[in-house]
Amino acid sequence: MSTRIAFLKGHGTENDFVIVPDPENAVELSPAAVAALCDRRAGVGGDGVLHVVRSAAHPEARPMAAEAEWFMDYRNGDGSVAEMCGNGVRVFARYLQHAGHVTEGDLVIATRAGLKAVHLAKDGDVTVGMGAARLPEGDVTVSVGERSWPARHVNMGNPHAVAFVGDLAEAGALSCAPPVSPAAAYPDGVNVEFVVDRGPRHVAMRVHERGSGETRSCGTGACAVAVAAARRDGADPAVTGLPATYTVDLPGGALVITEKPDGEIEMTGPAVIVAEGVLDAQWLENAVG
Repeated sequence: MSTRIAFLKGHGTENDFVIVPDPENAVELSPAAVAALCDRRAGVGGDGVLHVVRSAAHPEARPMAAEAEWFMDYRNGDGSVAEMCGNGVRVFARYLQHAGHVTEGDLVIATRAGLKAVHLAKDGDVTVGMGAARLPEGDVTVSVGERSWPARHVNMGNPHAVAFVGDLAEAGALSCAPPVSPAAAYPDGVNVEFVVDRGPRHVAMRVHERGSGETRSCGTGACAVAVAAARRDGADPAVTGLPATYTVDLPGGALVITEKPDGEIEMTGPAVIVAEGVLDAQWLENAVG
């Protein structure tokens, strides 16, 4: 392992990430290494790690290499592997632009949830084509203490349980994952969103992300919330034939989510690179040893 490993720090609506550029997939990032990097006291600090790898160099992404040069090998803050991270894709695209790999305009990024179309706008916002949501059948309930709410199961390439509540404070501390039943609905865990109304096509949310705890923002979660809100409001684009656009306020900022009649969902919001530097490989080895 090199004695110095490059890294950057970025965020999308304050959902923050450690970025590890590794085009040839030469840096081994074990779960312990990722957790050490994301530690906010003893490491760099972040909700997750964006491992930047050329698709052709990663076995999971190689089949997508003809369509997407770059693969977002995303890891949760606890070191676990995740299928997708909406804010992460925007920050990933911003890093590619920062590093000179891409310019303003359109590109495609490979993820474990498939290919994602991205547009880097001149005004600085990044729009990501998030694909279509799946809404599995079955009733789901989310609980906090002795209170419980019905939740909408929405899959955005990763699973979400969306509960509409009267006040976001009802979600509690969110330091631990809220119980969801039946547990069999989410064998690999679930992201849980608590949502309140702010106005017409305008909601606010808090989220517990599996593997990361409460985060300041969650892109796939905002998409899941907009989909659930549209169904609740009788604005399902597949039924009305009209796009449904929601502004979703998160603790770290706002995202604009549009679901089209064909089911495709677009998410627009900021993405910022805030710092770059080098890691000491000896520290990393000691941290995971």
